[in-house]
Amino acid sequence: MLARLNFNADTLRELLEIALPMVISQGAFAVMIFTDRYFMSQIDPVHMAAALGGGVACFFSFCFFSGLFSYANALAAQYLGAGEKHKCARVVTQGWIMTAACIPILAAITFLVSDIFSAMDHDPVQVELERTYYQILMLGIVVTLAKICLSSYFAGIGRSKVVMICDVCGLVLNVPLAYAMVFGHFGFPALGIVGAGISTMVATIFSFLLFLGFFLERTHREEFAVIEAFLLETGILKRFLRLGFPSGVELFLNVAAFNLFLLMFQSYGVVQGASAAIVFNWDLLSFVPLIGLNIGMISLIGRFVGARDLQRADEVVTAGFVIGLTYSAVLAGLYIIFRFPLVEIFAPPEGDFTEIRNLAGFMMVGLSSYAMADAVIQVTGGVLRGAGDTRWLMVASVSLHWAMLVAQYFIIRVFELGPKVAWLAFVALIFAIAVVFVIRLRGERWRDEEALARVMAE
Repeated sequence: MLARLNFNADTLRELLEIALPMVISQGAFAVMIFTDRYFMSQIDPVHMAAALGGGVACFFSFCFFSGLFSYANALAAQYLGAGEKHKCARVVTQGWIMTAACIPILAAITFLVSDIFSAMDHDPVQVELERTYYQILMLGIVVTLAKICLSSYFAGIGRSKVVMICDVCGLVLNVPLAYAMVFGHFGFPALGIVGAGISTMVATIFSFLLFLGFFLERTHREEFAVIEAFLLETGILKRFLRLGFPSGVELFLNVAAFNLFLLMFQSYGVVQGASAAIVFNWDLLSFVPLIGLNIGMISLIGRFVGARDLQRADEVVTAGFVIGLTYSAVLAGLYIIFRFPLVEIFAPPEGDFTEIRNLAGFMMVGLSSYAMADAVIQVTGGVLRGAGDTRWLMVASVSLHWAMLVAQYFIIRVFELGPKVAWLAFVALIFAIAVVFVIRLRGERWRDEEALARVMAE
């Protein structure tokens, strides 16, 4: 692997041009979630824990479809690299066809998942808040999926600034609207967690309409034959499903494992649930921008795989490690040095915060220790996904996540060990995934010419 690492300043700049707007875009998403949970923390710890539980359950409910439709990034990039620009926009329309077909499934999932909170031994007040927040978020999920198809497409063709503009505009609308609807300002009634959910849904719709405007803009419409793309293209649809389905399954099963771990962790009590909410809020602000780098990696690797230019692909890998490890190293230092001040930002106006402060401070040390491992995972995962190695990613990542969940069941439920032991087991999972992904990246399987030909075949 070291022999293939090849630093090229031009490739680094090209990756940054795509990745930085995606970092800002993903950061806007993180700030939106962070803000909702912060507003909830100003009501009480139960509301904050409910925002975490309901939000994670919502993502769990649609994450398979999100993983599937996000593969529009790699598909559009591969077609662009192969010189088949007219097929790029058709990736979006095939995604919309699948989105419409998924509506009955999403409705059934919402009905079934709504009862999961009461089955996890949560406080009755928290259960009702979680269920309400979850159901409101799920009302707008079809728009969210249609937006994912568009944002992934624009990332794939290298126009990530469009994604940044639309997502930041959504954030600019969401934050003041959430503030007004949660606390009852500017003529709105104080709706609490209901206001947080409604404001998120409104901002998502607004962002989607902006994406649609860029997609149908005349110059873009003519360059990518957008009008001609509104048809069923079975070759692209089958390829979308073949390569994107493993990504969807991987995301679904991994989020399921994480969600079940989180629900079990919250069963320790309100203190532990609030501590997890605080730490994962800071994790979002570090991890989600790394997803922006991952999206940039997928876009460039997909383009060079489509063009069969693996030398340039190696340059992208090198640039990705430089950016990701530098960024995560800085964050790791900040998290360890300022862990208690960062935790205390979420202290409610009244009540004893000591227990939450101490446990969350311990968990911030774990977050600091795995920050760079997260960067390795996002870089290597972006390379393998962009190259179409999605089936291996699914098997490896899912196996490790569910092994962790089994271990957590014995730690929390059977042996009744404390939350610190459970947290250390979670940290160990992150390091294990990073090691396994690097081993795959060093191998030849994903680079094989026959394997790449199968990836590009319709």
